[in-house]
This record gives sequence, structure tokens and C-alpha cells, in this order.
Amino acid sequence: MRRFASLTTAFALVLLARAVPAQESDAPPDGSPPEDEKSYSWGLGLGGISKQQAYTGIDRENIGIPLIYFENRWVQLFGPWLDIKLPSLEWKDDNELSFGLRTQFFGTDGYEEDDAPILEGMDERKESLLVGAYAKWSNPIVDVSAEYLQDVSGESEGSRIKFGVEKSWQAGQHWRFTPSATATWYDDKYVDYYYGVRPAEARIDRPSYVGDATMNFDLGLRTDYMFDQHQSVFVMLEYTALGSEIDDSPLTDRSNETMVLLGYIYRF
Repeated sequence: MRRFASLTTAFALVLLARAVPAQESDAPPDGSPPEDEKSYSWGLGLGGISKQQAYTGIDRENIGIPLIYFENRWVQLFGPWLDIKLPSLEWKDDNELSFGLRTQFFGTDGYEEDDAPILEGMDERKESLLVGAYAKWSNPIVDVSAEYLQDVSGESEGSRIKFGVEKSWQAGQHWRFTPSATATWYDDKYVDYYYGVRPAEARIDRPSYVGDATMNFDLGLRTDYMFDQHQSVFVMLEYTALGSEIDDSPLTDRSNETMVLLGYIYRF
């Protein structure tokens, strides 16, 4: 399970970027623009994550994790994701359309045969190196995002497309609540690599299986409590309804996955 624990840590670092409250402007009090080389933010913290995967017989994983992020005008690095920011478009009523290039170096997909009894005798499935682009429309009603990533490592050779919406509400000076909903489409290569069973891997309780394209749906809720400008605690709940092609896999016995992430972050 050591491999899974490391991937779960990476997943938590990804979630941290969504869990850190927005920072106030770094502009000097005289109204002049900040110096580019000083326009960055970063933070450190500690957290804990509990995640249940869908593979048959796999235990819920509960681990403690370090948390870290970095962001400036041009790049954002959080866990396994590196974003290169492109010029954005702004218009009236606080509308902004932002674009960027995204690389995901590793993730939570993949397994080794000792991760669960159902996986014994299976070839290792390695995490994919994903490269693509994203767009986000920020507006007063709801934030809308889209993402396309393609495996360039030659592992799954698959791709995914993600659409999401979220909205943050501030309650007083300290509380912030952010519900979200996401739909993620995975192509047939991606699903077959991680949830398929090759003929040579088949056995009585694990028949051969070829996965097809499918779509997962996620519902999430993030709650932040900000002590001051630098310190905050947060908890994130996420429920994933798995697509039929994953649910039908002989490797899984669940139609959903759940995750809880909580932690403390200090923003410098």
C-alpha cells in the first residue's frame, strides 16, 4: 500500500490548491502596481486525508500529509500539477476568462498487485504523465471551468475532459463555504488501462474485461475558517459517482468513491 499512500498524498496536494483562500492584493498602499518579482504567494501546512477507492477489498486509506503550494503571476505549482498561465480576458460585472497550459506529473490512478487481493497477479498500472490545457470563467454567479489532458508518457495513452462549477460564499469575517460539482469524461484507453483485465490476467473471479469510455460525477463541499490573513483551517468532503464502465469492471465492488481532507495552512 506504500505506492497508494504516496499517490494519495499527491491527491491531497492537488486539493490544497483549491482549499487555500484567495489572498488579498499585494499592491502597495499608494496604488502603484506591485513589483513582478514580489508578486507571489506560498504556504505550508499539515493535513490528514481519508479516501476509499472502488477496487474490491481495498481498505480505506488514512494518512497524515504535508501541504505546500506556490503561485505567482505566471505559474502555479501545487502537488503534481504545474500550470503555465496565459493572458486572460476581463469585462464588466467582474467577469474574467482565464486560460493556461497544465501538466500533471502523477496522480491517484494506478496500482500494484499487493494493493488489494483482487489485484494479485495483475500487471502494475503506472500513473500517467498528463499534458493539456484549461480555461476558467469567473463571474458573480458561479465559476465555470474546463480541462483537457492527454497522457504523453505512453502508459495509458488515454485522455480526459473535465467540466466543473463552484461558488464560494463568505459568512462573516472568518467562514467561507464552497460547494462544487464536476463531470469528468475518460476515454476508452484510459478506462481500459486502469480498470480493464487483460486475457492473461483473467481468473475465475476476475474475467477478462475491456473498458470503454465513461463519465464520473463529483460533488464536493469545502469549508474554510480563517483566523487571520495568514492562518486557516479547512475541511473538504468529496463524493464521486463512478461511470458504468468503471462500476462494471471485475476489479471494483463499489459504484462510488469518497474522500475527506482536513488540515491547517500558514500563508507567508
